[in-house]
Amino acid sequence: MKKYIYPAIIVPLLAFLISGCTCFKGYGKIRLQSGPGKKVTIRELEDNWHDYNIYYAGYYGGLSIKHPSAVMFDPKNDNRALVGDRWTKVQDQETFSRLISSIQSQKARYYPRLWRILGPDDQFYGYLFSAWRQVPVVIKVLDDKTMFVYDLPMPPYLECPDLKYHLVSGKFQGTAR
Repeated sequence: MKKYIYPAIIVPLLAFLISGCTCFKGYGKIRLQSGPGKKVTIRELEDNWHDYNIYYAGYYGGLSIKHPSAVMFDPKNDNRALVGDRWTKVQDQETFSRLISSIQSQKARYYPRLWRILGPDDQFYGYLFSAWRQVPVVIKVLDDKTMFVYDLPMPPYLECPDLKYHLVSGKFQGTAR
């Protein structure tokens, strides 16, 4: 009986891998900038902020500008678009600067990173700046030029069980590990 169980598991697994994991073709991904070539910095994005449609996601309840989970950069000069129903468009440079500063201030415990947003065939769609070590984001293809970016949870420092942010006082309570 045991000799029939292993082939029953291995054969479907091999078929899935050989098929190229086609069930994931309808999704985008994020990747850290790596390898040879010019890497864009958050400073360059700040200097050229007017070249992008910029959106942010974060904790709602009036504190989302103060506590963003991520800032998303969608280049204006390409024919692709990033959309999402819980992402708020940045209208001015002051708001944009506050969002970036808020994420950068999380360096003490978290490490803000600039991610590239890629389509299923590695086409470049934009950037995502966040303090999440592994950004819990789902990006789904809507059509050949548009991807839907789902909302993100609270910033990681608000989810730390030993370090709670008190929403009324605006102060942290507890201690970090």
